[in-house]
Amino acid sequence: MLNEDQLSKLRTAGKVAGAARELGLSMVKEGVKLYDVAQEVEGYIREHGCGLAFPCNISINEVAAHYTPCCGDPKVFEIGDVVKVDCGAELDGYVGDTAGTVEVGTAAYRDLIEISKTARNTVAEFIGDGVTLSAIGKTVESVMRGAGFVPVSNLCGHQIEPYNLHAGLSVPSYDNESKETVKAGMVVAVEPFATNGAGEVRNGRPGNIVRFVRDRKIPDQKAAEFLDYVKGEFKTFPFCARSCDFPDAERHVKTLLRHGVLSGYAQLVEAKKGIVSQHEYTFYIDSHRGEVTTLP
Repeated sequence: MLNEDQLSKLRTAGKVAGAARELGLSMVKEGVKLYDVAQEVEGYIREHGCGLAFPCNISINEVAAHYTPCCGDPKVFEIGDVVKVDCGAELDGYVGDTAGTVEVGTAAYRDLIEISKTARNTVAEFIGDGVTLSAIGKTVESVMRGAGFVPVSNLCGHQIEPYNLHAGLSVPSYDNESKETVKAGMVVAVEPFATNGAGEVRNGRPGNIVRFVRDRKIPDQKAAEFLDYVKGEFKTFPFCARSCDFPDAERHVKTLLRHGVLSGYAQLVEAKKGIVSQHEYTFYIDSHRGEVTTLP
């Protein structure tokens, strides 16, 4: 179980992340640049005393996850886009990870968007100490299929530990028959993805999100200095060049990727190009129920 100081940090990070999520979703309008939304979301997190647990993901339509705009990205939202805003704040390693989905100017996918929220909220009613992973997955799947949609089976929620965004348990969105349980003291992100497509994602084009994987001697002195900056600023968390306050960050990221110091994340695309929605909360599991930490 977390002590009071640890729990306070977890709650602070969660509240900041939740407010940043709502800020980002409120900015999603026709003609607005993705870059501007990402910068505002991340700026809010930093201005409120937290670090970035990962870059603000802004994934549209069939792209389920791992798109974040690059430096100066000109891409704008268009009418009919289904937009996922996924952001995370950290305070001394304690993380709030949260996401929501909105549609730009139309209501063609209202039911799809609502069903991922309903699935998340239904899990929130019973998640707690001793609840099995299969019970969570079965609930999500039942809610979605009952409305005529399917869960994305190979995108899961996850346990979170200090400075470790994906730790231990994977929380399914289908009945995987696992008897493993959520336990008191755990921090768990529940993030059902719903789709009108095949129900799975595949790797798409390379994205702009990277993470540190190994130390190596870098002959480029500036790139080596950039690596030191990255390890100090982002610790073990994923990041992107856009989020770096360092000259020529994009160039240095490419250099470190070539040397195998960083590893990149591919965009995750629905297998049949189905539209994807996502809603996510982080929970602290106490002795009875899960406490939502990512409310604004």
